[in-house]
Amino acid sequence: MAERARVGVLISGRGSNMIALAEAAERPTCPYEIALVAANDPDAPGLARARMMGIETWGLSHAGMKRAAFDALIDAELRRAGAEYVALAGYMRLLSPEFVERWAGRMINIHPSLLPAYKGLDTHARAIAAGDAESGCSVHVVTAGLDDGPVFASARVPIKPGDTPDSLAARILVEEHRLYPQALAEFVTRVAPRS
Repeated sequence: MAERARVGVLISGRGSNMIALAEAAERPTCPYEIALVAANDPDAPGLARARMMGIETWGLSHAGMKRAAFDALIDAELRRAGAEYVALAGYMRLLSPEFVERWAGRMINIHPSLLPAYKGLDTHARAIAAGDAESGCSVHVVTAGLDDGPVFASARVPIKPGDTPDSLAARILVEEHRLYPQALAEFVTRVAPRS
């Protein structure tokens, strides 16, 4: 098999989507490997999980730092680890335009709605309040706008009578864990890295 693409994963919390990506990377046929898991919270539970899986980690609080300065630190760590792509997996911080430009076309995110609907936060409550029949998740290419890049893959989840934001979120998360590894694998085979 050809050399696998090296992916840096950015998280802020428990890292459940990162774990799904990392577990998929353990398969011999997976076209990517996780080069680094980085977080803007050094106590993010996902960092401990990544270390348990033998993945290199980096964590630092962004508190008191300008966005571009913090992102420059993450960028340096990603490059030091040899990352060719970036996958955002519950990274709850807007990225600086400089960082987005450096990784343009090589960075994806998973978002818990059927984009372009419900960008930003509280996606499940907003979908239920609107009376939507379905929701889901989307993997999109990251651009400067919030949850605004081209959708690369998506999965639909019906909204059931009596659903709460939590019950809907739990069903969508199952689809996120299925969709994201597949989408990342396809992304790294279709999008050539650049230095």
